[in-house]
Amino acid sequence: MAAPATVAGAISLPEPTLQHISIVWAISGDDDFDGVVSVRYRVNGSGTWSTGMALRRVPTGSNGSFSWGEAHRGSLFGLQPNTQYDIELSLNDPDGGSTQQIVSATTRAVPSAGSGSVRAATPGTLSNVLALAVPGDIVELGAGSYSGFTISKSGIAGAPITLRGSAGAVITGELAMFFQSHLRLENLTINGRIRFNGSDDISIVGCTITARTQNAGDGIVSFLRSARAYIANNTITGTTVWQESAFGSSGNNLGEGIAVTGPGHVIENNTVSRFRDAISFLEDSEAVDQYSLDVLNNTISQAADDGIEADFCFHNCRILGNRITNSFIAMSAQPSLGGPTYFIRNQAYSVAHLPFKLYRTSRGDVILHNTVVKHGDGFNAYPGTPIGQALVLNNLFLGGPAGSFNGFSSGSGRVVDLQTLETGNSRLDYNGYGTTLTAFNGRIGAQSFSSVTQMQSSTSEINGLRVGYDVFASNIAFPSAPASIYTPVDLSLAEGSAAVDRGVVIPGLNEDFNDAAPDLGAIERPSSGGVGQVFRNGFE
Repeated sequence: MAAPATVAGAISLPEPTLQHISIVWAISGDDDFDGVVSVRYRVNGSGTWSTGMALRRVPTGSNGSFSWGEAHRGSLFGLQPNTQYDIELSLNDPDGGSTQQIVSATTRAVPSAGSGSVRAATPGTLSNVLALAVPGDIVELGAGSYSGFTISKSGIAGAPITLRGSAGAVITGELAMFFQSHLRLENLTINGRIRFNGSDDISIVGCTITARTQNAGDGIVSFLRSARAYIANNTITGTTVWQESAFGSSGNNLGEGIAVTGPGHVIENNTVSRFRDAISFLEDSEAVDQYSLDVLNNTISQAADDGIEADFCFHNCRILGNRITNSFIAMSAQPSLGGPTYFIRNQAYSVAHLPFKLYRTSRGDVILHNTVVKHGDGFNAYPGTPIGQALVLNNLFLGGPAGSFNGFSSGSGRVVDLQTLETGNSRLDYNGYGTTLTAFNGRIGAQSFSSVTQMQSSTSEINGLRVGYDVFASNIAFPSAPASIYTPVDLSLAEGSAAVDRGVVIPGLNEDFNDAAPDLGAIERPSSGGVGQVFRNGFE
């Protein structure tokens, strides 16, 4: 009996960000999951089409109180802000129902301050000055010590109310915004935290935040649904001391560097250190509409639980180009709710426990072009529940001898250990695995192997390979003491190394590779000398 044909439903393009557009095409039928949606896009009105990454086929599913329907979902990457795009979606199902649709969406503009009056404020006059401010105005804090306060008014689209710091102005305590919109915080110095519960279109740019235990050790947080925050170029420092006793969710750690829930947030180019979780989404019943979220090009260190906790992503969360040094777990998807949750071109060095926490029946994780150098097994996860619909391509995972830290293991002497991976609906291939150990043991799903040849013949890693630490241009050491504080390292590839030209082409992602094929890992090596492409802010 033939499988039912695809019946195409509604297409939605929810919450475009500055550089990305999310695509969701609801369907029914296609019980054998062989329908494919290819993507082309162009700037509106131009004649040149570019090919995007094919959408991911997402089966109906549920996880706890969350559920989702049949769909094809995916993202366009590396777009220009404030630009309208035409998007051609071509659905092809061998069983029938093939169709083509053209839709359009416009990326958001980079937020900026308004052009209204500049209103000077001092600690003694701030309350009155804020009361007089109207949309578009800039309230500039003069030198002095300000106690924490609440902003209880909003700007409008295109004309935010801006609060701007100047030299010598210091806020101590919490700066709060509850259920407001179109506010901009710029160049502020805060000993405390920023909280914007329930507030939309908030910009927090260029601030220096030093967390305090009096404010729960947090940096920038929204614990109620908010939308379209722009959090960029901030330096956020927590109170957690980097030591073994701090490791894990129950360790001696405190605070969220940046925490959000709701759709459309852009978190980019921040420096975040010394928190429980450096950047995180909310979990369980607190997670609301967590889709179309961008976490881009942040520099993270001393994350005692998760470097980036992208938990309870509904779909199209994009974790791209981040650099993580000294973390218990580098990145988390606990769980992804059908996906895709994208982890692309991130670098992680000195990870004590896991590179990716794919726990609580995570489904739909897309892990591409990352470089991980960690203690123990290079790629390990022990969820005790299935990992489903995962796509893992073009990564580098390097490790070495395993150990235990604050009661958690860094591995068991394998290069990869994913015992609960559902190999029937997931794909691992074109990845490079390295270890300082002599043996080359691994486990993918139920299949164990003890050589590269066995890995290639018995698992989906047909094109997987063994690499050594000599793939790097710099002298990269195995991080043998994760409780130490390591400085960030250069994970660029050495010319002619085993990881050069060994990847697979992924349309819309890495077509601008050098030489014969894409390189493995986060950094594409140039054709001859020079500095590798890190593909910041999406894919250049």
